[in-house]
Amino acid sequence: MIDETHQIDSVRRQVGKRAFKAGEARVLTVGRTFDTPLDDLWEACTDPRRIPQWFLPVSGDLRLGGRYQLEGNAGGTIESCEPPRSFAATWEYGAEISWIELRLTPGQGGTRFELEYLAHVEDERWAEFGPGATGIGWDLMLVGLTMYLSSGGTPVDPQEVAAWSASEAGRRFVLASGEAWYGADVASGTDPASARARAERTAAFYTGAGGAGGATE
Repeated sequence: MIDETHQIDSVRRQVGKRAFKAGEARVLTVGRTFDTPLDDLWEACTDPRRIPQWFLPVSGDLRLGGRYQLEGNAGGTIESCEPPRSFAATWEYGAEISWIELRLTPGQGGTRFELEYLAHVEDERWAEFGPGATGIGWDLMLVGLTMYLSSGGTPVDPQEVAAWSASEAGRRFVLASGEAWYGADVASGTDPASARARAERTAAFYTGAGGAGGATE
């Protein structure tokens, strides 16, 4: 379905903090370059007719100030939008509110995709699972986008993705993603032993009885 090793290696992951919304937020960043023009990548990430072809069905008013809802996942409000380069929105799942910021930058070899996910530091899930709790979900999201763009816009088959996710290849990808987020956690200054313990709990959640829930929640 996809070259798991190349996919892991092609993504830049970073963990940090910054002042945000009258408090301090954890920031997870995923970035990679896609071999497609700026306008095409922008449409793939914002057009309600194209988003379901690689991610999830989306409903709502996809414009500045509008509300959106991803089927079975998060919803929120679009807080800023500067086509075709950036948008920011709340990411609301149940009672939890976090934020996403997408930036696209044209350059040699394609268009740079960079997504920031921000959550306030008092998030209890962070203390237990670390960045992999949500980072693995963003890696899985990028798998869908990569498949879609590399195929020239052929919609991703959800059944194929589900079969891959349940396969040994899918399990290897999740574990590799968790290791990559462990590395980003340590690089951010986290004690390696604490980061390792959190990464192991995350791996058990995704590959064990807990299944692959919580992807981008």
